[in-house]
Amino acid sequence: MRAALAAAEAAAAAGEVPVGAVVLLNGSIVATGANAPRALRDPTAHAEMLAIRAAAHALGRDRLEDCDLWVTLEPCAMCAGAIAHARIARLYYGASDPKGGAVEHGPRLFGQPTCHHRPEVYPGIGEAEAGALLRDFFRSRR
Repeated sequence: MRAALAAAEAAAAAGEVPVGAVVLLNGSIVATGANAPRALRDPTAHAEMLAIRAAAHALGRDRLEDCDLWVTLEPCAMCAGAIAHARIARLYYGASDPKGGAVEHGPRLFGQPTCHHRPEVYPGIGEAEAGALLRDFFRSRR
């Protein structure tokens, strides 16, 4: 989670919402992503999407069934869908997102009967730090 938090801090420094993600294979980081929708002018450039794309490219495959994803914020519906399609084995995330999250909140994507893959989910890891990054970021913009 330290690496995901560092990516989130980098996103904040770049003026992006501070969300960071890392994909691990056998305990080693394969790819890192930081939110970049504004910089890339791409609404899909969420930290999870960038990390998953980079991991798939680095590993040369579209299925990441033996990989773990660590992210600082509960994934949205788009990212949860990508996690399912990539067949991520385990999802670890920090802060919950009652407004935009899709794992514990909203559509609860992995609990839907149409979801083809359900990763193991471990919420609340690094929640205090991830939440503080988000609160500080948005407080500074109000």
